[in-house]
Amino acid sequence: MITMISMKLTGIRAITTATIVATLLGCAEKKEKQAEERIPVTVALAEQRDVPVDVRVIGSVQPISSVAVRALVAGQLQRVWFREGDDVRKGQRLFTIDERPYQSALDQAEANLNRDEAQAKNADAEAKRYAELVKKDYVTREDYDKFLSGAEAARAVVAADRAAAENARLQLAYCDIRSPLDGRTGSLQVQAGNLVKANDTTPLVAINQITPVYVTFSVPESQLGDVRARGLGNVPVSASPQQGGGAAQNGKLTFIDNAVDAQTGTITLKATFTNEGRVLWPGEFVNVAMTLSNRHNATVVPVQAVQNGQKGQYVYVVTEGNGIQMRPVTVIQQVDNQAVIGKGVNPGDTVVTDGQIRLTPKSKVEVKKSL
Repeated sequence: MITMISMKLTGIRAITTATIVATLLGCAEKKEKQAEERIPVTVALAEQRDVPVDVRVIGSVQPISSVAVRALVAGQLQRVWFREGDDVRKGQRLFTIDERPYQSALDQAEANLNRDEAQAKNADAEAKRYAELVKKDYVTREDYDKFLSGAEAARAVVAADRAAAENARLQLAYCDIRSPLDGRTGSLQVQAGNLVKANDTTPLVAINQITPVYVTFSVPESQLGDVRARGLGNVPVSASPQQGGGAAQNGKLTFIDNAVDAQTGTITLKATFTNEGRVLWPGEFVNVAMTLSNRHNATVVPVQAVQNGQKGQYVYVVTEGNGIQMRPVTVIQQVDNQAVIGKGVNPGDTVVTDGQIRLTPKSKVEVKKSL
């Protein structure tokens, strides 16, 4: 009986031992499989290249010339010679105001001039006759002086009439309103048939010159020394609409303000753009990049490779055997989709650009794509 119990206990121990061994072997096999799991990632090589040192800010487009067209004489607007939004040339006719009142005023002024010129001619002739008579004592000196002063007064009246006629001619010319510059018209404020006032506060139309244009922007005063060192006309500037709609336009710096804004610590600059394709439109905000110098042999990686953590920025670098190393980095500049690395990455290093969320320092990776 005792022998049989002993044999049963021995069998139970053997089964238990076998179960434990099988469990341990299964766990070991599972851990081994987990350790061998490879996480698919996208990678790119860190490159070495020359990178422009840019100042990137927001600017606004301004027309080089902007004119609010106003009437200089009052009257009824007879005709508008353009459609709002049209491009106009310098000297092109824009408006015609009723000329008849001003033509009548000119005719009257010229008639007065002709009458007074005739009277002045007669007064001069009488003064000459009395000059001969006074020499022979046929008339008194006092009578001669009266005729002489009368002739001078007549000449003065002629001069006044001539000025009045010239003014009337000028008023008549103001009835024909022409464009003072090449540009594009805005909204038409007055239609034909309406009465217009001279020098009214509301302009008839506004004209903006949009080829070329200015882009106005501000940079920190710390950049002023670099800007002045390059000099006007030698600093390339690019601008592109914030909402897209056209390629970046290239221009040059043409204006540096004469004082730094004490409240903001910035200085206002202007760049001139030919704007042949009219990508830049007056009044819109644009992304401005001003190139001050070039950073030679800089290390760059795709910007999506740079991650942000509690201790700062870092990247995952693929090591030998498809392992992973997390390296802190210093990003000193971002150019388009490239990050310029000050330290932490060397040229030729393979960095992970996608799939970082599943990575740990002990992970193994499988490269599914290279940028």
